[in-house]
Amino acid sequence: MKKDLVSLGDLTPQELWLILNKARELKDEWKRGGNKPILAGKTLGMIFQKPSLRTRVSFEVGMLQLGGHAMYLSPNEIQLGQRESVPDVARVLGRMTDGIMARVFAHRDVELLAEYSPVPVINGLSDLSHPCQGLADLFTIVEHRGSLQGLKLVFVGDGNNVAHSLLLGGALAGMHVTVATPAGYEPKAQRRLS
Repeated sequence: MKKDLVSLGDLTPQELWLILNKARELKDEWKRGGNKPILAGKTLGMIFQKPSLRTRVSFEVGMLQLGGHAMYLSPNEIQLGQRESVPDVARVLGRMTDGIMARVFAHRDVELLAEYSPVPVINGLSDLSHPCQGLADLFTIVEHRGSLQGLKLVFVGDGNNVAHSLLLGGALAGMHVTVATPAGYEPKAQRRLS
């Protein structure tokens, strides 16, 4: 069964901990001499409407270290929603790759990719959500504090995509999350940010 990561709201608390524990296991394995090629023969199609050094390098290196291949698709190559519709891009990449990571402007584009793709879709960033950054931040806290349950996390800044992801991830992990933001920049007041 296909599992997308459009928002941290797509995860259960158990799935969040499966991801964080797998990250720790893979990091420890890498430190002991390298990872097993558990993604050998797998290709990740990476759609970038919004370029990013860290996102591109982290996904490409991660795929390489696990034996897979990542394919960078620049904004000009696809022109998502302009030259080709989002559903068409999802169908084409879904037939030729094993997964899709998309770093886009509009959250709706990631939702449409997930809806029409037969392979898993990962939100690498959208205007509403940044689940990979949220997971990385939670993993860093676990590495330094040993747990998340009951911790207090304060996010200071715009109530943006990272704030939304930390609110959702913190709730899943049993954290108390406070967002301090200037008036007019509050997080979106939605029950579920997906």
